[in-house]
Amino acid sequence: MSYRFMRMIVMFDLPTETAEDRHNYRLFRKMLIKNGFYMMQESVYTRMILNQSVQRGAIETIRKNKPEIGTVQILTVTEKQFSQMEYLVGDFHGEVIDSDERLVIL
Repeated sequence: MSYRFMRMIVMFDLPTETAEDRHNYRLFRKMLIKNGFYMMQESVYTRMILNQSVQRGAIETIRKNKPEIGTVQILTVTEKQFSQMEYLVGDFHGEVIDSDERLVIL
């Protein structure tokens, strides 16, 4: 596996008390999914980043679409660091193909 790729992790804590808050939450979540992020766990989404220009573009898209209130945090790590993540409780769910391999055999 090549480790020149990066992994962007978006963590957010948005209010869901009013109907408008829930609407903004749904819009933000849909924007992440539309832009190639998939859910690791509730309010934590991740996406593979191929280079720094893609990273800057993704960050700018998130900045433009973030809700007015709440917390949105972005962490970018190397694919090697991401692959060394330990699961203390639960298991890895491999439903999404997120490999950097050029050939994927299904």
